[in-house]
Amino acid sequence: MKQQTAHSIHMWACVTFTGLALFLAGGGAKAAEPEWKVGIAQVKITPEKPVPMSGYASRTKPYEKVNDDLYAKALVLEDRAGKRAVIVTSDLLGFPADVAEPICERLQKKIGLKREQILLNSAHTHAGPLLSLKAKEDGGESQRTVEYTRWLQDKVVEVVAKAAEKLEPAMLSWGGGVIDFVMNRREFTPTGVILGVNPRGLADRSVPVLRVDGADGKPVAILFGAAVHNTTLGPDNMQISGDYAGYAQAYVQEKYPKAQAMFMLGLAGDANPYPRGKMEMAHDHGVNLGKEVCRVLETKLKPVTGPLQIAFARVDLPLQTNLSREELQKLADNKRDIRSYCATQMLALLDKGEKPPAKYTCPVTVWQFGQSLTLVGLSGEVVVDYVPLLEKALGPNQLWLAAYCNDVFGYLPSARVLREGGYETRGLYSGGAGFFDPSAEEVLVRKVRELAKEAGRKLPE
Repeated sequence: MKQQTAHSIHMWACVTFTGLALFLAGGGAKAAEPEWKVGIAQVKITPEKPVPMSGYASRTKPYEKVNDDLYAKALVLEDRAGKRAVIVTSDLLGFPADVAEPICERLQKKIGLKREQILLNSAHTHAGPLLSLKAKEDGGESQRTVEYTRWLQDKVVEVVAKAAEKLEPAMLSWGGGVIDFVMNRREFTPTGVILGVNPRGLADRSVPVLRVDGADGKPVAILFGAAVHNTTLGPDNMQISGDYAGYAQAYVQEKYPKAQAMFMLGLAGDANPYPRGKMEMAHDHGVNLGKEVCRVLETKLKPVTGPLQIAFARVDLPLQTNLSREELQKLADNKRDIRSYCATQMLALLDKGEKPPAKYTCPVTVWQFGQSLTLVGLSGEVVVDYVPLLEKALGPNQLWLAAYCNDVFGYLPSARVLREGGYETRGLYSGGAGFFDPSAEEVLVRKVRELAKEAGRKLPE
């Protein structure tokens, strides 16, 4: 695929937001009587003991101080028929499957939810604690990580249970805005694609906003998103922080002190904030996002009606199976190649007489709110190519695309990104070993379309 020009990117954004503007013009935010019941709760998840930080392998020691606290927040929804679902947002790098699934199992037993009714999302801050349930012999650091991870699992279960205990009548409405600090990071050079700055690259700058009003018409919860890595802070940062998403939530809550602000990350796999590198920049990006959310909240929003229909599946995404031992060894030996780590893990399997897996199985969910809104929850670090792909498959309007949901196993590149190479082709870093096959793109898009149809979304021909 030829690299898109700045003009084509501008036109793509204009078409998207023109469609959204036409959609939003259709009605006001209030219904005759509340269609929903909503429960909210939040809990601080800032680590209390020094633990290793996540997101950058070059950091080799625990965090030094806390710049701002981290939170897990729950929003429990119930429609008129009594169908419930919960969204959990978190100031974490991500929930790997071995951490997320035990949380979901406990929630099923504790409050009677089914697995498909639970969506765990992470802001993907690179200034938060590492999550792991595997201890090593390293002087206690990995043991403290395990202790923190188990404590975190308890807190997430507790916060959802607390939210489920206090459901109150509510009205939902939604709209969208735009931010300007999202930058495609796949920079093309004579020697290949590097992590850099690509102003002409595709980027999703949309800001979806869900407003949850209580019976008095005032907001009790504000869920919003963006599609850009929480990597304003680099590997030299040793302070705990929610990065720009944390500052954005704090800004919105300052303006709406009786509402719970929640951030849900979009398809941010190949997008970084711009500029980046300093805490002041994270603050500025967060304030800019917060201001845009607050602006959208005061516009004419579209009511979100029921019923709520959920379609959930575990999709088998194909991995490459044609790499020989010699090819893997060459990749493993080249420590400058981002694929070296994954190749080493695949060689270790071969050395044990095992074949590297041919697929990676991950959860995918679609929530359909009447004919008002479709929320797609994807796993992994999904690159932005899937935005136009899914818009074509599902239709571009009344659509909220989120990634980093339920299982963060690694990057999910498109077929184009796999052809071009670069950081996002590094392979699985959690839950297995392997490189995605280009056919994974078609498999995922087809599965999301199937789920959307099952949930009741009206699809284009």
